Amino acid sequence: MTLQPTPLSDSEYHSKSHAVLAAVEARVDQLLQDDVVDIDTQRTGGLLELSFPNGSKIILNTQPPLHEIWMAARSGGFHYKYVDGRWLDTRTAQEFFEALSACATEQAGRPLSFTAPA
Repeated sequence: MTLQPTPLSDSEYHSKSHAVLAAVEARVDQLLQDDVVDIDTQRTGGLLELSFPNGSKIILNTQPPLHEIWMAARSGGFHYKYVDGRWLDTRTAQEFFEALSACATEQAGRPLSFTAPA
């Protein structure tokens, strides 16, 4: 499958990719506040690490030279490109937040949902 990424300037990529990380952080904060699950986050620049109660991690990492977002989870590694307003997996075209929700649900042992920033 060949995706046709939406052309982005470096500043557009930076803005959109960091909005994704900020949305994930905000959702984790909400899950913690609502006492749904205790996920610790640690962010260093374009890298966001989610640590789950069972010791597993999901790592999200921006890749500025490639204009991609990478996700490493227990189920594997995934690369996402920006296509028509959504971040899509370069192999399966699965949407980023859908995949993150599935990985987080599996690693937390309970249903978790993440959505794109508005």
